[in-house]
Amino acid sequence: MPTTQVATAATSGAPLVSSAPLSFAPLVHAADASVVFISTLTTESEVSPFTHRRRQALARGLGTGFVFDKSGDILTNNHVIEGAQEIEVKLSDQRSYPARVVGFDKVTDLGVLHIDAKDLNPLPLGDSDSIEVGDWAVAIGNPFGLSHTVSAGIISAKGRTQQDVPLDPAGYYDFLQTDASINPGNSGGPLLNLKGEVVGINSAIRGGGAQGIGFAIPVNMVKQLLPMLLRDGRVTRSAMGVRIQDVRDLAADDRQALKIPDGTSGAVVEFVAGGGPADKAGLQPGDVIVAFDGTPIERKNQLQWLANTAGVGRVVTVRALREGKTFDQKVTLGLLPEQPAPAPR
Repeated sequence: MPTTQVATAATSGAPLVSSAPLSFAPLVHAADASVVFISTLTTESEVSPFTHRRRQALARGLGTGFVFDKSGDILTNNHVIEGAQEIEVKLSDQRSYPARVVGFDKVTDLGVLHIDAKDLNPLPLGDSDSIEVGDWAVAIGNPFGLSHTVSAGIISAKGRTQQDVPLDPAGYYDFLQTDASINPGNSGGPLLNLKGEVVGINSAIRGGGAQGIGFAIPVNMVKQLLPMLLRDGRVTRSAMGVRIQDVRDLAADDRQALKIPDGTSGAVVEFVAGGGPADKAGLQPGDVIVAFDGTPIERKNQLQWLANTAGVGRVVTVRALREGKTFDQKVTLGLLPEQPAPAPR
């Protein structure tokens, strides 16, 4: 009988995995001192079941954050600190400090706090674009108030959007997905690579009792917004003045009517605000935006992010497809309306 040969590391050359950590302990030991426990006190309105009168009640919340600057700046989620009258931060050495809000952004669920403390150990911010599906990931946080809990897993997926994580419909999401255990209380904590660098901020879990499905804000998104949050306490967003949808979501007859070639990726314009930047530039409903200032557009969320962060007043080149023909158009970006109120200083 013929012998079946099975390819192994010895018979096929290079092993499938070149290295794996024997323990996460050194990484955790180095990073844990930078992770903080956040507790909040919020006033909420409730109705008495006896008098049926509305009254104010105190509610306590908890979450996680991490020091990213030795001056005392801390990153967390906006939903951890939103509406809080009092915020307390406890370090791993049990020192506690009152915290003030430096800035917040509801759209991306980011919050920045500051404490007046010395001898802090900031965590380095890594590169979330370079991390790959299958890479190790370590989460540190305070799930259910169990302080400094560590869990490990892998990056399960990248680019998870509102369709995958049904949260605030007004939010912007481009999450990393991980199977490192994340639970209530982990929000705002770091997701680390094997170098001990922050690649994401743990922010959400999938509802419905799903296990091993957590979501983190990519740190490259954070790094892009952080200068504005530190300087202004808020994020000022630019806009083109259009409503868009993914080309891939169009029905076949709509693609045919718009003369969109097979294999085309991009965002199709559904609506153009009258008098807005796109309208002034001559863009029309049905145009397919395939590139923004030289960056190819794969999906609408990508275009939304680029247009919102390019800067008010900036002139960009939009490449679009109309009636089967490609053209370039200059667009002067305007201010995205309905900006959130500035953070308290």
